[in-house]
Amino acid sequence: MNEPTPGIYQHFKGSEYELIGLATHSETGEKLVVYRPQYGERALWVRPLAMWQETVERDGETKPRFRYQRPA
Repeated sequence: MNEPTPGIYQHFKGSEYELIGLATHSETGEKLVVYRPQYGERALWVRPLAMWQETVERDGETKPRFRYQRPA
């Protein structure tokens, strides 16, 4: 699985998020994405890398869950 580029990504529902970097789960070794919403409280969040990079189907169209937009 390729590592995503840090920067601003757009979620398939429209909101923007800053991908800060990757972390590793201390118990399972699973790769996690560390990211921050570009709206509201702007707290740090984590999500499995596999989930960050997966595709979703919406309105009969398949698209990436998060799409790279630009550097942060």
